[in-house]
Amino acid sequence: MIDLHTHSIFSDGVLIPSELVRRAQVKGITIIGITDHGDLSNMDFIIPRMRAVAEELNSVLPIKVIAGIEITHVPPPLISNAVQKARQLGASIVVVHGETIAEPVAPGTNRAALDAGVDILAHPGLITEEEMVLARDKGIFLEISARKGHSLTNGHVAGLARKVGAKLLINTDSHEPGDLIDDSQAKRIVRGAGLTEDDFYRMQKNAALLCE
Repeated sequence: MIDLHTHSIFSDGVLIPSELVRRAQVKGITIIGITDHGDLSNMDFIIPRMRAVAEELNSVLPIKVIAGIEITHVPPPLISNAVQKARQLGASIVVVHGETIAEPVAPGTNRAALDAGVDILAHPGLITEEEMVLARDKGIFLEISARKGHSLTNGHVAGLARKVGAKLLINTDSHEPGDLIDDSQAKRIVRGAGLTEDDFYRMQKNAALLCE
């Protein structure tokens, strides 16, 4: 299992990075992205520290840790600048907190994230077909979410992605230990979105490619 969307105490998670990584390793996760919530106020604090801890953990553990950021509730006109800043600071994966129906995310966030060329658009809610095509054409990965609330639109996202040929990932968006899942549960979530076990394996290949 590859999980590229998790949170530590550097935002609203409950675990320090080392414990998050250890618990993920026990679940059978082989690559974990720690993508704490960020905006223009705190990315310069989060990203360098996450890069440092990832380098240390990667030197001694078999699980691979990737330092990323989830740009969250940033007004759409500022998303491009935030993405550029995150990359300049060394984020290996840039995620944008998409227009989940579980939160009041500003309309236009999905489109701004796609235009900015993020790596992953997380829980994109009722994403439009036009936006889905743009994601496909730009090689941006769309998330099937294991997180309650955000997962309510998994079927919509999966159906549109299948229709237009966009690439999907499955991530947990973990904030606490009980959010982490193993392969078996991930496969059930994928099937619950109207996809197949073969789609799960394709998602894992997509995630591996993103980590190269």
